[in-house]
Amino acid sequence: MTRSPKPNFKSHLSEILHHALHGVAPAEQGVIIEFARPKQASYGDYSCNLAMQLAKPLRKSPREVAALLIEAMPDSPHLEKIEIAGAGFINLFLKTSSKQQFPGHVLTAGDHFGHTDIGLGKKIQVEFVSANPTGPLHVGHGRGAAFGASLANVLTAAGFTVEREYYINDAGRQMDILALSTWLRYLEIGDAEIAFPRNAYQGDYVRDMARLIHEAHGDRYVHQPELLFAEVPPATEEGSGEALLDSLIASAKKLLGQDYAYIHNFVLTEQLGDCRNDLMEFGVVFDNWFSERSLFDSGLVARVVQLLEQKGYLYLEDGAMWFRSSDFGDEKPRVVRRANGEFTYFASDIAYHLNKFERGFDRVIDVWGADHHGYIPRVRGALQALELDPARLEVALVQFAVLYRGGKKAAMSTRSGEFVTLRELRQEVGNDAARFFYVLRKSEQHLDFDLDLAKSQSNENPVYYVQYAHARVCSVLTQWGEDPSILATVDTSLLTSPAELALLQWLIDYPETVDAAARELSPHLIAFYLRELAAEFHSYYNATRFLVPEVPLRHARLALIAAVRQVLVNGLTLLGVSAPDKM
Repeated sequence: MTRSPKPNFKSHLSEILHHALHGVAPAEQGVIIEFARPKQASYGDYSCNLAMQLAKPLRKSPREVAALLIEAMPDSPHLEKIEIAGAGFINLFLKTSSKQQFPGHVLTAGDHFGHTDIGLGKKIQVEFVSANPTGPLHVGHGRGAAFGASLANVLTAAGFTVEREYYINDAGRQMDILALSTWLRYLEIGDAEIAFPRNAYQGDYVRDMARLIHEAHGDRYVHQPELLFAEVPPATEEGSGEALLDSLIASAKKLLGQDYAYIHNFVLTEQLGDCRNDLMEFGVVFDNWFSERSLFDSGLVARVVQLLEQKGYLYLEDGAMWFRSSDFGDEKPRVVRRANGEFTYFASDIAYHLNKFERGFDRVIDVWGADHHGYIPRVRGALQALELDPARLEVALVQFAVLYRGGKKAAMSTRSGEFVTLRELRQEVGNDAARFFYVLRKSEQHLDFDLDLAKSQSNENPVYYVQYAHARVCSVLTQWGEDPSILATVDTSLLTSPAELALLQWLIDYPETVDAAARELSPHLIAFYLRELAAEFHSYYNATRFLVPEVPLRHARLALIAAVRQVLVNGLTLLGVSAPDKM
């Protein structure tokens, strides 16, 4: 059976409507032509509201405009009929024969079915997770990891060249607090009496690092602990204020001297290594791990501040250097260099984004926690001040995931140590459930992670439901026992039932779903699609015999479900979820 090249029906319909638009309303070429999927098959396969958009400028009723557009549309090899509905919707019905071609298209393309070229020639960086390496990743970080990895996969499938990056905050105060916390625990091993600050890092992993240092080096780093509090101002000795921590950090650096660098580098290496391994086990791999410290070592932070000063966007006040970010839509000016001469995190962040664009990316996508929403205007403002197009920076916000176990909410504070780690979550529910559940909602929406549901083997568990559809197809093909490769070329014209036509339409929709997920930075659209495809398949499976005596019908149905299996695999792969053959 000879097959025609795989059509993209939306693109095809858009072309013929553009042709009609040129004839009916040549002055309105800027109108965006959009399609929707009618909820009822009786209203067609696609519906377009173009006539309603043109009614006012043409001074005609939408139904009149719809009739003119239909008359001006060129013939299509894929359209069965066109109808005007309601106030002026144009409903388009595809030929059944065109739909019936799709199992062969899917099976021929295999793992590449759904890959498109909307991003061809474009280079994108996706930076995500980028958690401070001050402790194990928790379930909140897990959502950013799952979202970022899935988004990068979707963009790759849409034709973009994608680089995945993790930004290591290895030059800031939080690393100093972790180094101090670990050294204090180390001193406790040597029987030093230490008043451990309540807002230092409390987790068991801090004690573990202290123990490793002691096992390797004994008392080498016991440097006059009795003097630790000697230079702490009396006003900060009580309580758990941040001033106390800053004083203790300064005292530790003075007492340890050059040995402080060892403590700092040790805790950084340990936590970064744990983070890297955790993410790799989660199926999240980065092309580049970028060090914040390198921005200072290379002099880029100082150069950026100098550039902004030369352009007149900085001013001095109270000894600090301020960026006029309010000129670019931010709430107020922001400090880039403190009165003590130290650069702020914002200064290094400006330098980091300049570095990204100097590396030649056409677009940069930052995946940030939703609590960083207010940070967007100042970063974009800095890019504009540096004469870079701020629209090339896109920020995807990710709300924290809230974990529920037994109906109770789990705390996730890294400083207090009372958090559920990503590793613990993965061990409890598995990587597949974690990856799928994390992308089940839009990233900017809150996510309640129901552990009981994630572990259940029921139709209510969406990842189980989708994987079970794949396993069911595998079971049928195993029972059949012949070479599945022949299904790519069998006659599928016998696929005529409403259930079969509905499944064919879902196959047609998959590449369009990938495109939409890439354009909207919304991998949850893939998860939604897979759940709906699985539901359509399960209904078909429960009502259909596949291994019927009639060979042509048997082959046609097997080709259809084999195509469904391929699309399930492709979609699950984008989300980092496996497709088991047996359940």
